[in-house]
Amino acid sequence: MGSADRQTEGGSGGGPPWTEIALSVAAIAVAAALILLIAPLRHAASAALQGDSAAVRRQVHDLHAWGPVLIIALQLAHAFVFYPAEIVDAAAGFAYDFWPALLLVQSGWVLSGLLCWAIGRRAARPLLQRLLGERRFERAERMVERGGLTLLISVRLVPIVPFSLVSYAAGAARVPIWRFTWTTAVGYLPITAIAVYLGTRLENFSFRDPLVLAGIGALLALVMAARLLIPKQPEERSAPSGEQP
Repeated sequence: MGSADRQTEGGSGGGPPWTEIALSVAAIAVAAALILLIAPLRHAASAALQGDSAAVRRQVHDLHAWGPVLIIALQLAHAFVFYPAEIVDAAAGFAYDFWPALLLVQSGWVLSGLLCWAIGRRAARPLLQRLLGERRFERAERMVERGGLTLLISVRLVPIVPFSLVSYAAGAARVPIWRFTWTTAVGYLPITAIAVYLGTRLENFSFRDPLVLAGIGALLALVMAARLLIPKQPEERSAPSGEQP
């Protein structure tokens, strides 16, 4: 999508889509209010931001039947509050068996990604640039536009670019929703499965466990695969003086 197309989105005369901006800001405000007002979610989000996986596991475990709700809420909050996603995956694996935990967190990450995709598609670009940083957001968007299916899957294998940022950029770049959904589900499955499995082994964690070693080896293999699969982006050259970029 060219820059001219982007400038003309969002209403007559190319003006900002104020309704979409207002809805996006309202969604962020509601999410922030819920995080602050609901004590388990506030404590878990704070622990996730600090990288305290043990505290997140305790919160999930102590809530019993409400634990899955906390997991999904944390994943949706990830659309606005960036933290290592593997913390939630490992907490789910610790609290539940492998397969129920994997189904839960995979569903949650797809929902979180779709939320970011919808905001990226509907909200004004200046709003996203201000929230996420102009250079960072535009670089991610260019990667999505140029990389196609290969990039959409490979950036999920190992989230070199933050999960939510890729989702925002995919929405802004007008990636079709079905393509975005299945590439997110397929690409994010391996690293999610590894994190969930390692979470199931936390109580008796040992580097001598062959399956733990296999999980760590698979994670390293994903890092190498992602480096090979992600298309290299051409370096941008500054326009000579007197020329319009």
